[in-house]
Amino acid sequence: MVKMKIDLSLIGMERGRQYETIITTKNQDGSKNAAPIGVICAGNDIIINRIFKGSRTLDNIIREREFTVNITHDPELFTNSTLGNLSQDLFNDDFSIKNVKAHFKCEVISLTKAIKQSDPIKKNGKAIVIKSKVVDLTIEEKTHALNRGFGYVIESLVNFTRFDFMEHAQKEEYLKKFREANRVVLKVGTKEDIKSMNEIKKELIKKGFRP
Repeated sequence: MVKMKIDLSLIGMERGRQYETIITTKNQDGSKNAAPIGVICAGNDIIINRIFKGSRTLDNIIREREFTVNITHDPELFTNSTLGNLSQDLFNDDFSIKNVKAHFKCEVISLTKAIKQSDPIKKNGKAIVIKSKVVDLTIEEKTHALNRGFGYVIESLVNFTRFDFMEHAQKEEYLKKFREANRVVLKVGTKEDIKSMNEIKKELIKKGFRP
């Protein structure tokens, strides 16, 4: 275990980009709770989360004013913490998850109400934007925070290799998927992800399509 200076770039987080993490919080009864939550890097030691009301994670953060962000690429941890809570024996005493490659503790700076017309959750789709300061960073081994933009790039490249062999209807379906992938990458992806999607887009235009 290595306690590091607080600089989120040490785990590959870029200012203004969103990363997929698992946040752990303290329940009212003292037990530990885990949930996958996106984290926006807002500086070397500042992050922002936007969480919908009704979430236990949000309730815990509002009450405790602190939480832990876990950096992992383990699909089982993401799956199990989405479909149900993790077993209590998978947590450390400091509320981090055992065997994650890095984690950092945050203290809340501000809580702000936020509603977007583009939210997929329309009914009671009220959310809270949480601005927090990172007060402790632990790196167990060299790693980088997971950005889902990369997955969209890979999926788009796989589909692109098949594009010339597709029927017209399949091509239209692929273009629809590409547009959605590009939207997500522009929103959360790294500079490299965005550049890659732009290259794919240029090739599709060369083929006479409007991606």
